[in-house]
Amino acid sequence: MSGGYLCDVASTEVSAQVMEQVGLRSQWVDNQLTLIQGERVVKLNKLAQVISLICIAGPVLAQTAVPQKIEKVIITGSSIKRVESEGALPIQVITREEIERQGIVSAEQLIATLTSNGSGLDNLASNADVVDGASRGNNGASGANLRGQGSSGTLVLLNGRRIAAHGLNGGIVDLNSIPIAAIERVEVLKDGASAIYGTDAIGGVINFILRKSFTGFTAQAFADQTQKSGGEIARVSMVAGFGDLAKDGFNVMASLAHSENKVLRGDQRDFVNTFQPDRGLSVDTRGAPFATAFTLSTRRTILSSRTTPSAAIGNGTGPLQPGTTVRMNGINALDLPGQPGCKAIDGMGAYDEILWATPSAKWGCAWDTGRAAVLQQPVKNTNLVSRATFNLGNHTLSGELTASNVETAKRFSANQISSSPSSTNPFFNLVYPSTGAGYNYVFNSLVALFPTIEENRGQGIAFRWRCLECGSREITTTAKTARLLLAAEGVIGSWDYRAGLSRAYSDTRSILGSGYFFNDAFVPALRSGLINPFLLPGQSQTPEALAAIANASARGVVLYGGKFTLTQLDASASSSIYQLPAGDVMAAIGADVRREEYKFQGDQRDLANQRAVFNAPFDAANVLGGVRRDIKAVYAEVLVPITKTLELTAAVRRDQYTGFGSTVNPKISLRFVPVEQILIRGSYNTGFRVPSFNQLFNGITESPTSGTTIVDPAKCAARVVSATPGCESILPNTLFGGKPDLGPEKAKQGSVGFVFAPTTEFSANIDWWQIKRTGTIQALPVATLIANYDLFVDRFIRNATGAIVQIDTRWVNAGETLTRGFEVGAKLNGKLGAGKFSATIDGTYLTDKKSRLIASAPFGPSEIAVFSRAGDLGLRWKHAGSFTYTQGDWSGTLSQAFRSAYKDAVLPGVLNGSVVPANLNPTVDSYTTYGVSTTYRGIKNLSLTFGIKNLLDQDPPFSAAYDTNTGAGSSWEPRVADPRGRSFTFLVSYNFF
Repeated sequence: MSGGYLCDVASTEVSAQVMEQVGLRSQWVDNQLTLIQGERVVKLNKLAQVISLICIAGPVLAQTAVPQKIEKVIITGSSIKRVESEGALPIQVITREEIERQGIVSAEQLIATLTSNGSGLDNLASNADVVDGASRGNNGASGANLRGQGSSGTLVLLNGRRIAAHGLNGGIVDLNSIPIAAIERVEVLKDGASAIYGTDAIGGVINFILRKSFTGFTAQAFADQTQKSGGEIARVSMVAGFGDLAKDGFNVMASLAHSENKVLRGDQRDFVNTFQPDRGLSVDTRGAPFATAFTLSTRRTILSSRTTPSAAIGNGTGPLQPGTTVRMNGINALDLPGQPGCKAIDGMGAYDEILWATPSAKWGCAWDTGRAAVLQQPVKNTNLVSRATFNLGNHTLSGELTASNVETAKRFSANQISSSPSSTNPFFNLVYPSTGAGYNYVFNSLVALFPTIEENRGQGIAFRWRCLECGSREITTTAKTARLLLAAEGVIGSWDYRAGLSRAYSDTRSILGSGYFFNDAFVPALRSGLINPFLLPGQSQTPEALAAIANASARGVVLYGGKFTLTQLDASASSSIYQLPAGDVMAAIGADVRREEYKFQGDQRDLANQRAVFNAPFDAANVLGGVRRDIKAVYAEVLVPITKTLELTAAVRRDQYTGFGSTVNPKISLRFVPVEQILIRGSYNTGFRVPSFNQLFNGITESPTSGTTIVDPAKCAARVVSATPGCESILPNTLFGGKPDLGPEKAKQGSVGFVFAPTTEFSANIDWWQIKRTGTIQALPVATLIANYDLFVDRFIRNATGAIVQIDTRWVNAGETLTRGFEVGAKLNGKLGAGKFSATIDGTYLTDKKSRLIASAPFGPSEIAVFSRAGDLGLRWKHAGSFTYTQGDWSGTLSQAFRSAYKDAVLPGVLNGSVVPANLNPTVDSYTTYGVSTTYRGIKNLSLTFGIKNLLDQDPPFSAAYDTNTGAGSSWEPRVADPRGRSFTFLVSYNFF
């Protein structure tokens, strides 16, 4: 071998690491093995039985071997730069390769795979329908929910720093704004961290870490095709960079990605069916495509009936059901004897008056709002990451710009139009006139069963109608987010420092699409009878009626918009400050100064041009011209090696907030290694969360109540709707809005963990944790207020006659929550046959989840595995496991995700014992899905990955939960399951240079 640089050795294996260190590569050319090192090329003859491999001669190894510098890093949850190792805090690290292998293209999808993430109303599927109360302003937003503490109790960071909250809610970071295509890794700290980061870090911290430098040009294309139609996902991305930090002293890189999630509608999946009374589920709406007739207390209608022979007609009572004392209301002509039935029109079905404990609704029809809803919102996401880094020896300077444009579209059931006794409603005293095309059919069908109403012939029909011709309601939300960061890090003397100045914003607005109409154009056409709400199967609106509906469309009107702006200056430094026999005492100090600004605009049209739009939630009461607060914080952290096996870390942070004063939060953690194979760890800390701007400053919004589930708790001991006197359904309005006197909520947290690693191939861990929150900021749902009426009497506003007219559901610092559980995990890797394998499993087991509404009240029953509409489901057990095998250019992965069963919700008729459905199952079944993927890298610069999600095509488990106000998740639970079914993924990645 020339020059003595290369030598031929009798070996069948050469370390790839050694080859890489000396710049050695090999390739087959003209049936010869060619070895290349720099400009030197050596060709070897191919032998029949033995391949002679090349290694570097001893002298060369001595010349080329460079001592490896031990890299220090900052680990999420600490400010001390140190050598990375298994520490005192439980941190889960997810690499870019793992994300790609699972076919994940958004941060929302990634967070859903974490077993430590709760099952709350935090994703786009849960917010795809009508929302009210605390969910208002969440259009287009997805949040993280570590340890079931809610999206407001989970801190989301980008490269270790805060980013702007969503422009509409002003309180949580929208996961859709995270540039997942540029991710290097994700670190999930499953522990409280207010002592380091301040507010929100109660359930934990999720730190999305982007690529810091890159050379070359790589392009990717990804497709996720469902086996059934709907819900397809695609993404294209590219990353380019040049400059070597070590050699050239700089690196410039940029990443650009665009992804699209296609819409998935309820009528595209067979498991979505709200008409399953045998299983305890039926829809609670009588607003159907063929309208339902109602009484009207302020006007005589065809259903008006005398209660006594001398009483005046027009008192709002319906006709008597023959042979009973029940007065009927909400009668649909299709459902009467001799008529074609509710199912004659697709999507309609008989209203189940027994399940809903409403005997007067026997002849009603309902509309399957679940099938009309969106199971997966359509999302278009474009994001950019650009970064320039300069190496100045002991210092590194960088500038980083991240930006995204996310467009989502909520699409849900068409507007329901109801005759109203309220003079402020655009449909006040609305009736369908006797001159309308459908009048005689409806009246004659009614009088055949209720002959006493013949005297009302010629009176108008008060009704409730689902205007399918108006189109499904759609609200499109566009969120433009960006962050500019100027940062420096390096070494000054013995101190490692890190500093940054950033400005970030999220500018978001929602625009009306189809399904909304201007009152001044639509209502006259409806009152005149031009628009016919009583179309029989096969009939359609006249061309004139369709033209009137189109002319009334409010498409394009800006519903509202908000902007959240964050300006931050931060700096920290760490160093060894003292030498102990057991090692160096490490310390860190830091400061954080930031300003948060928020404004919210409702209807943005000129005052003179603000035509009223029916049922459009402009939220005019919540308009904020601009509010802000300043936060100043200092913190310190110290790591003390008490003995060679025992390490203590203590941290404390003081935050001062405009309007709240100051708060101090400490943290202490221990790391004990009695023997090399065992690590014992534990921590205790306090945390806090300040209210969002919306929670503080929103105005009061008054909303009508829909459904039939509310009773007067002072009159009804059972507090559920039934035929018992005093337990009839009532329809008060609900109040929601901000409370300027809200204070921060506080938390105390602790954990104890154990890591067992007997070999380098196997490790297992278990961590027990507890979180206790006090003064929790809650918007208590109506059902909770009713069930705990004695504690919240002041929340029920009554009129002069004592009737409830309003229920106040605004935010309040109330009560306590207590959550405990275990997080477990294991990793195993080794050789198998001619290849290598790795296996992992992570799981979360809840042991306690309970709350009390006020501090003086006792804790309520366990909330584990019990249905809750407003909060986290609290599943007892969740786990995710995977097995990966690699051999040569091929690798394959099998994964499993499991969510345990929980107690289902029941409708009022089941709750009060009126009915026991034949196939009622009080438990929602567990949910298990499998996935497989395989990757091939045998072609130079090319990587191909094919996968199958939900391998067994498992439908979401059935749930009888039906929310009368929002409708999301009718017959299935969007907080647990993926409605897309089996899908096929394909990822191609090519390195151009």
